[in-house]
Amino acid sequence: MSLPVPYRDYVVQKFEASPVFRDVPDAAMREMLGHFRQATWSRGTLAAPDSLLKWFYLIVDGRARVDALDPQNQRRFTLSLLGPGDGFDLVTLLDGKAHDVETLAIDELHLVYAPMDRMREWIRQHPEFNRNFLSYLGQRMREMEGVSTDLATSDTATRLARLILRHTGKEIDADGHHVVRLINDFSHEALARMIGSTRQVVNRHLQALRRDRILKDRQKKLRIADLEGLSRRATHLLGDAGRHKIPPGS
Repeated sequence: MSLPVPYRDYVVQKFEASPVFRDVPDAAMREMLGHFRQATWSRGTLAAPDSLLKWFYLIVDGRARVDALDPQNQRRFTLSLLGPGDGFDLVTLLDGKAHDVETLAIDELHLVYAPMDRMREWIRQHPEFNRNFLSYLGQRMREMEGVSTDLATSDTATRLARLILRHTGKEIDADGHHVVRLINDFSHEALARMIGSTRQVVNRHLQALRRDRILKDRQKKLRIADLEGLSRRATHLLGDAGRHKIPPGS
């Protein structure tokens, strides 16, 4: 069943700022969304691999994470974090093949979805959507490139600072602290999965950020009290002299 008109209006509102639809005319967006269906996944739902071969999903509300899983030791590494306006699975959309990752609902997830073949048809036929999609794809590839570079060249403290900085927006709360988006309520273990570390190491570095009054906790959510200080940590290099030098094994 296609999206009911009232819900379609809500989705259009949500997607107006989405990188996938940002420059698509309102009428074209509504026509496209008329072919979508809606779904709700409860928290903890794991996307069925065969469904990702058939359907392309766009997030309306909630968050999802995309994990790579080592079958030998069952360790997970979070490849990307998705929020409202993001879509999955991009790799399957491009090459039509199964993508060996796991997509998990972090919150209750409200989605709209359409057949993969129809999405490919829209990419070919709608120039505005094509331009947006290619730009969005480039953005996601740059994010992955940044993660790969960090893993290869940066120490754990720097990777953590960069992760937090990437998710810090312009929004400021009542106390004058910068709001952290998407990861603000993540456990230390979840943060560790995103930077290739362990819960214990992440906990130690977070304590250092709090001790230096860079990071604040408000109602169990991360807030940035010193954005310049966080930026300095994000460019800190392993082996630099001074009190922020990273101990061996970090």
